Amino acid sequence: MEKEASKLMTKMEMIHYIIENFDFFENKENLICEEIGDGNINYVFRVKDINSKKSLVVKQADVLLRSSGRPLDIYRSKIEAEVLKLENVLSPGSVPEVFHYDEEKSLIIMEDISDYKNLRTELLNGKTYNHLSDSLADFLGKTLIPMTDLVISREEKKKNAKKFTNPELCDITEDLVLTEPYYNYKNRNIISEGLEDYVNESLYENDGLHLEVLKLKDKYQNYSQTLIHGDLHLGSIFVNENGIKVIDPEFGFYGPMAYDIGNVWGNLFFPLAHHLVVKGDENYVSSLKNLITETIDKTIKMLEISFDENVKNKFLMNQEFKEYYLKEIISDSFGYSGTEIIRRVVGDSKVIEVSSVEDSKQRKNLDKLLIDMGIKLILNRELLNQGQDVIEVFESLA
Repeated sequence: MEKEASKLMTKMEMIHYIIENFDFFENKENLICEEIGDGNINYVFRVKDINSKKSLVVKQADVLLRSSGRPLDIYRSKIEAEVLKLENVLSPGSVPEVFHYDEEKSLIIMEDISDYKNLRTELLNGKTYNHLSDSLADFLGKTLIPMTDLVISREEKKKNAKKFTNPELCDITEDLVLTEPYYNYKNRNIISEGLEDYVNESLYENDGLHLEVLKLKDKYQNYSQTLIHGDLHLGSIFVNENGIKVIDPEFGFYGPMAYDIGNVWGNLFFPLAHHLVVKGDENYVSSLKNLITETIDKTIKMLEISFDENVKNKFLMNQEFKEYYLKEIISDSFGYSGTEIIRRVVGDSKVIEVSSVEDSKQRKNLDKLLIDMGIKLILNRELLNQGQDVIEVFESLA
């Protein structure tokens, strides 16, 4: 699927491209272009009319990572555009609308979501959104079950699995999330000072944990269940008072839906642990516990509703099969929550809730709490059934 590198466009070339190919802007004389992305993989710009304030976003992929210069298959850009289009059909308004995809230039032109704010930053700053648990659960329920072959034909599902094959970005996940935190064979892990012995014993030499992580890794690699986002952390979710926008599905492929669910659930523990250990804000800690409980419980309910609404094949509507199917998803979701938490603490792709902590004692306590939580989620995933179960585990460690 690899293709030749497309020429990266300058800001002025992007403006001319928009003018020549779209009627989006009425007045084409007052357009400006500014870079708004600081990611490692792509180049993201906003083209805006300085008078009307009307704007759109242009995202261009390159064959080289911006930081390291490592080659990366540019086909990921097409995957991202196609996933966004599908998700906008399944959950209208929950992702930026794609106006145009130029395969030759690996260029996506999409809705500007500047009215929304980064969810990770918002929760770190102590913000609350009353709709958030509903919005997260609704998105997961509407986008995951409908793309399985419980709903679409077996032929269509297999064609989709081929279309969304994404080996290079999956390989990143298989290493950074599901291997290196437990087997540091590339020596890329970054451990807080004073936790080296603990990490060695708890993660590197823990055979029981390795067995359970390997089970989850095997499912990630070999269970082509549904079209997943593949990198659904809090930085990929934007929020305002009206709802959410999910972005950046370039890691999308046909994999286990529990991986997406687990990424959302797991990432909510970062602001919770941060506010508990670093800020000591009891009221907001309580609010975050409620958010986690409600998000987990509502997600489970939405999966049940989505199954009932979308599965029409009489043979597949077996009640005991439905219970087995959903129970496995829920258990694995708790497991992938754990792998996400651990990799963000010991791996080299940390989250700001962890990396921003300068006090060494607080950082050590925060890291250990999160690692302990991740291990518990992985090892006990089949015993967990609802949000309150998980909060009780967290409280037993905090």
